[in-house]
Amino acid sequence: MKALRSLSGLIDFECAARWGSFKLAAQELHKTPAAVSLQVKQLEENVGFPLFVRHPRHIALTEKGQELAIATARMLGELRAKVAALQVGDEEAVLRISTTHSFAIKWLVPRMHRFTKLYPELDIRIDSNDAPVDLQADSTDVAVRYGPVRDGDPLVLFHERLVPVYSPELLGPGQEGLTLSDLPRHKLLVEQSPERWLQLLNENRALKGKYDFSRGYSHWGVLVQAAVAGLGVALVPYGIACQDIASGALRQIPCRSAPFDYGYRFLANPHKEQMLKVRRFREWMVAEMEEMRGTLDP
Repeated sequence: MKALRSLSGLIDFECAARWGSFKLAAQELHKTPAAVSLQVKQLEENVGFPLFVRHPRHIALTEKGQELAIATARMLGELRAKVAALQVGDEEAVLRISTTHSFAIKWLVPRMHRFTKLYPELDIRIDSNDAPVDLQADSTDVAVRYGPVRDGDPLVLFHERLVPVYSPELLGPGQEGLTLSDLPRHKLLVEQSPERWLQLLNENRALKGKYDFSRGYSHWGVLVQAAVAGLGVALVPYGIACQDIASGALRQIPCRSAPFDYGYRFLANPHKEQMLKVRRFREWMVAEMEEMRGTLDP
């Protein structure tokens, strides 16, 4: 087994793997395609196995090349993040937050001005990604993740509840608001499947009726936007919809909520959880979540 004696060529390899092209990688790196190809060839000789299959008009990663590309991209990402932090001159000056797409767009970003007003010296970096995050990496300080939660977990920020919401545009002339009895006359928007809707209807003894579960969405944030656009009545997490409810863009249908064991947890990089920036952000998140909880009907 060969030992990796040099890191030369890893940047060229990662770039070529990302683009799937020596030519496009060369443009990004301000080199010639031949120079990039040579660096990758030397890396292949160093590691002892091929990284690409070279076709007449394109290149394709080998199976081992795919694995190395993933590891290299992660390593370079962490390295670039560390260099950027050092260039700022103070690790306390940059706060790197990882969270899901829907939570970032519909909850966190609309509120961040409140946090930055309190701590204007912090440089905020938000990475919205639904994939699991490596909390050991320097590229992440804190993460707010959505998933199953249990009562008593000290990391839980907010135990979600699903609420049926609709745009005022769906109201007919003289109609003050929708009730569960109006649902058969509207399209019911779902997140992937109608299971949650059926649970809520059963909780409210409203299963009898012909319901149109005709539209599905893969992300809660997209589902909320579909409801805002008046495409139908949506069953959504309160945290993702609360800003639109507060603004009047959405209204709630009064009813009993169905059991829902999902919510948001605050996770910190174990090497950074005692840093002042992390403690301040956690305190702010707890306060914001508590304020939101106060607007949720019993």
